[in-house]
Formats: sequence, structure tokens, C-alpha cells
Amino acid sequence: MGTALAAGLQRSGWARGGDLIVVDPREEARLRLAERYPDLTVTDRAPAAESLIVAVKPKDAETACQQVPRHGYERVMSVVAGTPLATLERWFWPGLPVLRAMPNTPALVGAGATAIAGGTYASEQDLAWAEDVLSAIGVVVRLSEELLDVATGLSGSGPAYVFLVAEALVDAGVHGGLDRQVAGVLAVQTLLGAARMLAESGESAEALRAAVTSPGGTTAAGLRALEDRAVRAAFIAAVDAATARSRAIGRAGLNNA
Repeated sequence: MGTALAAGLQRSGWARGGDLIVVDPREEARLRLAERYPDLTVTDRAPAAESLIVAVKPKDAETACQQVPRHGYERVMSVVAGTPLATLERWFWPGLPVLRAMPNTPALVGAGATAIAGGTYASEQDLAWAEDVLSAIGVVVRLSEELLDVATGLSGSGPAYVFLVAEALVDAGVHGGLDRQVAGVLAVQTLLGAARMLAESGESAEALRAAVTSPGGTTAAGLRALEDRAVRAAFIAAVDAATARSRAIGRAGLNNA
């Protein structure tokens, strides 16, 4: 997620040159980043800066936060899955504004979806800063912290669900006799076009689905097959499972704090 954020911010033009500094203690990771993003400043120690974004795996979060020196940071934003604001605030020093954000990997191409929440000391200015940063890589919504786990299950994990749908559509096309490359082009464009219609038409998903479904037609037959196999329920269960996992990670963090 950290890589997607850094690349997305550079790609959007929000950050240039030394405006954005990435810290990673692993030499191999720094070399890979420097090779892939030559304009990115990469170092092994947190430098003096106005703001800090923590983007590490949950198991590494406590160590990463506690190793941050007091360089006069005005605020910290965490994109660590499942780690509560109360825990993050304990890992830093008293009075530091802390925010939580849950972006997703389409941030890499400027099409991310991010939910944010502010902690005890986070002001409207801090939330506005977070929105300014994250809106450079997609859409941003403010939520109460208890809803961030649901956002994690929906939009944080959601791209993987869509990729799985794309895989299935391609396989179905190949099964029907299409060349795999042709099936891939048709599947990807179908997903892209459907998403644009949802975003730009002003119509609900239900209305758009109904508009393309003629009584007794091919789409109705396909939808009936999906409903017979409880695909709708499976997606709901996937979001529920990912949400529960995010909450479990949060509880584990609280128990270990």
C-alpha cells in the first residue's frame, strides 16, 4: 500500500522530487523503489518533515511507530489495516494528531477509494490535509472509526474481488471458444465500461442492471445462473469476512498494546 500511495502521489503531480520521502529499513526494498521510481527520495531513517504517513504491515506497526523520532511532526496518518486510533496514539507521543486511512491499490493509477477517520487530537485542518493528500489518488470519504473495518472489507479488499471476477469472465470466454487474449480484452473493457456507467450516469446499480436485462433474454439467463449459485450472497459474505478479519487484527493490536 505504501508503494501504491507513493507512486500515485507522484503520478498525480501532488508530490515531486524531494517533496515525498519514503523510509524503509530494508536495503533491498530501498534499491527496488529507487530503481522503479528514480525521482523518489528513499532513505532508511525518518527525516524531519511536517507530516508522516505510516504504511507497514500490522505486525510491524508498533516497532515502526515507536522508532519515529520527535522531528516536529505536526500530524501522522496511518494506513495500517485494523490498528485502532487509540493504539496508534499510545505508540506515539501525547498530543500528536493521528489519523487512520484505508486506501486501496487502485491508488496506483489515480483511481483509489479511501476512508479516513481522525483521532483524539485530530482537527478539521488535519482531516482536510488528509483529504488533500488522498484525493490526489482517488475519492475520499470521512467515516467514524468503527466503520473503517467495513470500508476495509469493501473497498480495501474489493479490488481483489473484482480481479477474481475478471479471471472468471476470461476463463468463461476461453471455455466458450474465445482466444484468451481476446477474452481478456473483452472482460477488462466490460468491467471498465460498467464502472464508468455507475460513476457517470447518475443511475443506481439496480437501475443499470435492469436496463440491460430484457425479459427472457441472454442477460436474464446469465443473472439467473448467478443467483442460483448465490453469487450475491457470496460477495456479501466476502465483505463480512474481510471486515471481521480487520476487526480481529484490531483486537489483537489492543491486546498486545
